[in-house]
Amino acid sequence: MSDNLSSLIHAVEQADSAGQLIKTVRELAATRLEGAVPTLIEVLSFNNPGAAVAAVDGLIAIGEPAVPAILEQLDQHNYTARSWAIRALAGIGDPRGLVTLLGVATADFSLSVRRAAARGLGAMKWHWFPENLLEIAQEEVLEALMFVAEQDEEWIVRYAAVVGLQALADTIATPHPEWRSQILHQFAQMATQDESWAVRARVWMAQQYFEEGKVVQLADSHDKPSPLSDTDWQTILDNLYDRKEQERNVLAEGDPRRYRDLAVSVAQKPDES
Repeated sequence: MSDNLSSLIHAVEQADSAGQLIKTVRELAATRLEGAVPTLIEVLSFNNPGAAVAAVDGLIAIGEPAVPAILEQLDQHNYTARSWAIRALAGIGDPRGLVTLLGVATADFSLSVRRAAARGLGAMKWHWFPENLLEIAQEEVLEALMFVAEQDEEWIVRYAAVVGLQALADTIATPHPEWRSQILHQFAQMATQDESWAVRARVWMAQQYFEEGKVVQLADSHDKPSPLSDTDWQTILDNLYDRKEQERNVLAEGDPRRYRDLAVSVAQKPDES
């Protein structure tokens, strides 16, 4: 650890006022160094929303190296820290957070956390997914965001679901035009039926976007390839399967059988990590 990073961490630990804590956390977050992650994670549990926002921004900027520590934070009993960690996870878009975001977007009691999760699902790093897992993951996200768009009582969460669905529609346009059609049909309904003017306006914006034939920029050609191992992907698959078993009667809709077949293919693939 560099002397500069150590001094910045020490400054966070010694901050003696709310304003000083925010300032020092911002300075630490600006380094974008992996060594800052444990301290930024710790800040999430402090009773200082401004510092927590700065810590979340820092964790998002650090990205993938911060994900294991964020996922570990989700297992803690401090809900405030957990909610901030979910915001960071949503902002990073790492596939290891997929199942967590699916559950949070559809069931968490905090509207701000559901909103962050819904937006995060639409911004997932799809270019990291192996081909044999991509379809299943995207279908799960489609179902979750459609549910949120239709059922969530809070307009701000439905608004986020529209943002997520717009991003997803671009991603799936070529391989799954029928899914894209479902999204456009949902938008057509919401454009006239949603009770919130803000949501309807966001839907109209999305409709105009598609009418103009715009194409979202997907993965940057300079973005690094997936750093996840075969073990990581197997864990993601297992978590998706467990989620599906909890939601539906086994084999009632055919999904678990499809998951088992994929699990066999993943298990047989040599680990290249």
